[in-house]
Amino acid sequence: MQNRTVVAAHLLPHLRRARDLADRHYAEPLGLDDLAAAAHVSRCHFSRSFTAAYGEAPTRYLTRRRIERAQDLLRSANLTITEVCLLVGFRSLGSFSSRFRELVGESPTAYRDRYAATGAPRIPGCFLFMRGIDPPPVSHGPQAP
Repeated sequence: MQNRTVVAAHLLPHLRRARDLADRHYAEPLGLDDLAAAAHVSRCHFSRSFTAAYGEAPTRYLTRRRIERAQDLLRSANLTITEVCLLVGFRSLGSFSSRFRELVGESPTAYRDRYAATGAPRIPGCFLFMRGIDPPPVSHGPQAP
């Protein structure tokens, strides 16, 4: 028999807030303390509750989001592996490469080269650094003072 933790309904919006923080700010140096603070609960309670609600630990979720974003960049941008590593929030190329291989099943270089051989033209890296990797916010007309 599995031991399943049930997450209290009142806690779910707080967990979503922390997950949204990880989704929006994946490139920043976020840690478990930052995510727990966004959910307004203790670090241990947050970790247990997040894992029960989403099926994976919060740090693993953040790593997976970073690797997914790295996959996007490797498919579409003309950037080095090191540039991609730093843009998605990893501080170490070794950690990035090992996590990438663990989650994707191949090295970042092999992944990029496979898509470069068959994919569409890639976005120049200088353009990404000038404009940023995320789209600019959408303006909804003039704002009233």
